[in-house]
Amino acid sequence: MTNAAVVIIGAGISGMCTAIDLLKNNCHNMIIVEKSGGLGGQYPGCCCDVWSHLYSLSFEQNPDWTREYPGQEEILAYLQSVAAKWNLYRYIRFNISVDQATWDDAAQKWNVDVRVSNGKDSEYTSAYTIASDYLVSAVGNCYTSFQATHSTSALTMCPPGQLNVPRYPDIEGLDTFTGKKMHSARWDWSYDLKHKRVALIGNGATAAQIAPEVAKVAKQLTVFQRTPNWVIPRQDAPIPEFRRSLFRYLPPVRHWYRAGMMDYRESFYAGVADPNSEFEKLLEGLSQGMMKQQLKDRPELWSKLTPNYPTGCKRVIISDVSLNTTLIASITSTGIRTADDSTEDFDLLILATGFRTVEFMYPIRIFGQNGKSIEDIWRGGAKALYGVNVQWLPNFGMLYGPNTNLGHNSIILMIEAQSRYINQLICVVMDARRRGQTLSLTPNSTRVDAYNAEIQSVLRSSTFAHPNCQSWYKTEEGLVTN
Repeated sequence: MTNAAVVIIGAGISGMCTAIDLLKNNCHNMIIVEKSGGLGGQYPGCCCDVWSHLYSLSFEQNPDWTREYPGQEEILAYLQSVAAKWNLYRYIRFNISVDQATWDDAAQKWNVDVRVSNGKDSEYTSAYTIASDYLVSAVGNCYTSFQATHSTSALTMCPPGQLNVPRYPDIEGLDTFTGKKMHSARWDWSYDLKHKRVALIGNGATAAQIAPEVAKVAKQLTVFQRTPNWVIPRQDAPIPEFRRSLFRYLPPVRHWYRAGMMDYRESFYAGVADPNSEFEKLLEGLSQGMMKQQLKDRPELWSKLTPNYPTGCKRVIISDVSLNTTLIASITSTGIRTADDSTEDFDLLILATGFRTVEFMYPIRIFGQNGKSIEDIWRGGAKALYGVNVQWLPNFGMLYGPNTNLGHNSIILMIEAQSRYINQLICVVMDARRRGQTLSLTPNSTRVDAYNAEIQSVLRSSTFAHPNCQSWYKTEEGLVTN
């Protein structure tokens, strides 16, 4: 039987931040459960659209970023260094996936069913159950597993998977394609792109990173655009060694530099909150000016590349290829047929079609008080008090939960605040446990509904809710949940 005070499911930056806060609170009896075999993942051109000095923990600032916008390798190295510094690897169990979490009303505990996915690691046991006093969702994802043996812990964290579970396009014939196809979140590095005819379906932030790298080696790259996106100059540049030395040996300079970046990015909020703001018009002008400068000899593309929704509605893209703006009618066995009945053959289909972002706990099954499922609780749209606590789910909290996302600044700011809040709840529960008592914390349903109504009233007038905008921030019914 395994006993732990805290179990964190997900070794991403949210799980790491929460674990570090637990260590700061002198809680060392924890297990971090991670479904993959290591930290991080990538696709060609994978990088961050937030400045490197903002895409890092405030208490673990990195003076040695080599670029303003870091690539995947540098971000991963940063996370690995943080994990090593705080000795987090001793708490991480890799190759563990989660199937189901059930609240036991009698025992006042969660039973979390997990599976060992690595062949070697599963020789001893292929699956087991973790009993815990608290269940928390951290950034990452849970995949299917099943129940077997039983173990015990005081606290568990389970990730929602906003940006991990691929969303495959609903296109007729997709399964009939006989060539190679891959989703951007499930990249096959063994596939050689050289001399290949490649179709890139999607033109959002991920596609904008993938396209330039694929175009360097592929014989042909065609980008299929459903809706255009606002694109503004990224202005990436190397950070010279003398500046890195300043940041390293004079921390106040680094703090000042980071604070200025934070204030600048926070000024973008006006473009998100008010579709008629002056800042919104400034961003649109900046994007159109960049487009016309780079495509000055292609005026026939200008209207095709100009969105009919405000800039804040979707994530603004900071960033020999052909563009196809005709709707895809179907996928054939050898390629793509568009709405004008023309066909084109391809060797590879890259699906840069995003993630299942509004299904926060998918595919993990959650059952709260009286066996109430998360699907029933969130029927009509996900909601949580402060984006963290969910009604009917005692001793449960989320990081990166409903309506805690943002499109103008670094999500790390939100993660740190949520981690501190959740750790306060953890301390109360653990204090009761030390006294030999049990404590069940459940948000008041009336308070959750009132908070959500307040949030939605503000969001209805934001760019996220614009009628012409279909984005990963809202459901098919138009409810903004991210």
